[in-house]
Formats: sequence, structure tokens, C-alpha cells
Amino acid sequence: MVLRERPSRARHVVLGFALLATAISYLDRICISMTAPFMQAELGLNDAQMGLVFSAFTLAYALFEVPAGWLADRFGPRWMMTRVVVWWSLFTALTGLAGGLASLLVLRFLFGAGEAGVFPGISRAFSRWLPATARGNAFGLAIMTGLVGGALTQKLTAHLLSAEGWHWRTVFFVYALPGLVWAAAWFAWFRDDPHHHRGVNAAELALIGSPPPERHRGVPWRALLSNRSLLLLCVMYFSVIYGWYFFLTWMPKYLLEARGFDLKATGWLAMLPLLAMACGVAAAGALSDRLVARWGRRWGRRLPGLLGLPLAAGFIVVAILTPEARTSAFCFAAGAGLATFGVAPAWAACLDIGGPHAGVVTGAMNTFGNLGGTTLPLLVGLCLDWWNSWNISLLTVAGFYLVSALCWLGIRADEPIRLKQPRTEMAG
Repeated sequence: MVLRERPSRARHVVLGFALLATAISYLDRICISMTAPFMQAELGLNDAQMGLVFSAFTLAYALFEVPAGWLADRFGPRWMMTRVVVWWSLFTALTGLAGGLASLLVLRFLFGAGEAGVFPGISRAFSRWLPATARGNAFGLAIMTGLVGGALTQKLTAHLLSAEGWHWRTVFFVYALPGLVWAAAWFAWFRDDPHHHRGVNAAELALIGSPPPERHRGVPWRALLSNRSLLLLCVMYFSVIYGWYFFLTWMPKYLLEARGFDLKATGWLAMLPLLAMACGVAAAGALSDRLVARWGRRWGRRLPGLLGLPLAAGFIVVAILTPEARTSAFCFAAGAGLATFGVAPAWAACLDIGGPHAGVVTGAMNTFGNLGGTTLPLLVGLCLDWWNSWNISLLTVAGFYLVSALCWLGIRADEPIRLKQPRTEMAG
């Protein structure tokens, strides 16, 4: 009797590293939303200027997504992820030294340029280390962990700011440390390809289904730019992340000023949308993989977004119009969670259609997503300064959720982008 070799479990370690990376990234990017009122008071910033600070991060995040994806595809996620995590950790600390609007804009822009590499790097790692049937769930878990980290950041930061001896600057210094520890551990353990890792046996390689590494091909830019599914994914993701960034930036201030909660209650209630988003994205990732197994990639990737996004739009409208403060907070949380039903399937769809260029494809989608994330915080700040209104900007969130749902009708994750064959294969 021949005993079959059990697969090693190194792929689970890769997933664990990815979960920690997203948690740390959200820790570092979200803490500014809770510190914002204190920063504004000390540095003399109005709401429009604070909106510019928020948008400086997301603009850089958007602009550097495709270059980060190309770097991950070309040089591998081991070096690329190490560098970007060290980079953004340093700029987290430097944010604590900001002296005014100009320095904050520069620091947050450079911070965003570093964080732009996290999801393209993770995408490239997943494309080599995880079987196709596990990727939707993996993206759901990774984004969920980031959101849980962000939710805990809201409460932890509120607690620290209310504690004696803690200044908003100190928060940034302390929050820079976890990323440096992560980067050292990642570089020591991870390898770009499972074939090159001593902890991976033949059974795990067979389970992953990852072919031996080959020389990196040039990016088929014409095929990418003309692919309808990728273009619709970009529009869809713009529309989802447009609303996403309200919960990452202005939500605490909305609860404090528009709904009249105190700092302690705000710390708890600002967590709710992020926790709902975490649950939603994890559930949608697992659901999408199950639907793929049953009905194929086209409808398996489409259905979660088609179901969740219209419901999200309805909850956002109720949250804006209700006079009850707690009802508003809970409806915002429900809308935020349902909107994420289109997120994990979108990342998995990028891997489905992108293949060896998964880093560039995910980078392109996330570029447009973060252009949406750049627009909303700026719009909120301007509406507050010009009309003293939250509702004008928030109603557009519901509208974009409906646009996002419509985009899913045309996305075909079962049709990969056509890639040019190497010359040696063509000659044969």
C-alpha cells in the first residue's frame, strides 16, 4: 500500500502574511481620520484643507497602482512588498512631524505612493501561491482583515487620544512600528514562487496547480486597454471605492458634528461600518468561490455585486434622511457592508482575466478605485465649506453604488485577456 504525501501548508503562511499586511496598512492609513479634528485644531486647517490632505493619499495611491503592479509582475512580490511596507511605515512616523498643510500634503502623498503596492503585491503572490478556487475567499479574508484592523484602529486611537500623555503626533510614531517588523519577517521567509521554497512539497505544488516559473512576458497593453471586462471593472471599482472612503476619512467627524455623538461613542460607532465591510467582503469572497464552482466564473463573480450594491444604495439614502442618530449610524454600517459584496469578486476576476499580468490588471482596477476615493473626501470637504451640507455629497454615494451594480452585468471573468504567445511557441 502506497501512502500519498500530504500537502505542506506553506500557502497558508503566505495567506497569513497577506492578512497581517492589510491589517497594518489600514492601521496606518485610517488613524488620521480619528486624529483629524485634533490636527485641524493645532495646525489651523479648515474642512476643505483636511479634505485635500485625505485626497493627497488616495491620489498617490491611485497613480502608483499600475507601476506597483508592474513591479510585482516583473521583479516579484518579495522585494517589492518589503520595500513598500518599509516606505509607508516611515511616512506614517513622519506624519507625526507635520507642521502645516504643505508638509501634510507632501507626507500623505508619499505615504500613499508606498501603500499603492500592497494589493498588487498580494495579488501577484496569490496568483502563484493559491489555487484558482481559493482566490476569491483569500481576497475576501485579506480585505476583511484590513477592515477589522481599521475598525480597531478607530477605537484604539480614540482611546489613546483621550488618555493622559498621548498626543496625536505620538500615535503616528507608534503605529509605524508594526510594518517594519512585518517587512523583516516577510523578506526572510517568503519566496516569489512556491517551487523555490523549501517548505513546499510536491503534493502542495500539485494542489496549488502553479506551473513552473517562466520568463516574464512584456505587458500586452493594447489587449488590456481594449478589454471590455477590465474597463467595466475599473468603472465598477471607482463607484464602490468612492463611497468606501467616506467611512475611512470623514465618518468620525460626521458622527461628532452632524449626529452629536461624543468622542467615546464615536470611537465605537465609527467601527461599525468597517466591521460590516469586513463581514461583507469575507462573505462575498467565499460566496463567489462557491458560485464559481457551481455556475462558472462569469455569474459566480457577478452575482454578489448585483445583489449587494442596490441594497447598499437604499440603506445609504435612509441613513442620510433619518432624523434618528443611532438609526443613521446603523444604516450607514449596513450600506457599507452590502457595498463590499462587489469587492472580493472583483479582485478574483482580475486574476481570472489577467493571468501572468495579474499585478498590472489589479493595479489598473485599483487605480480607478482610488481615483474615486480621491474624489469623495475632497467633495465632502468642499460641500461643508461652501454649503455646510453633508447630504449633498453623501447622496452621490448611493448613486455610484447603482452605477457599480450595472457594471457587473457586462463583466465576464470567464474570458481571459488574450496574450501573445512567445515566438518559440508560435514557430512550433
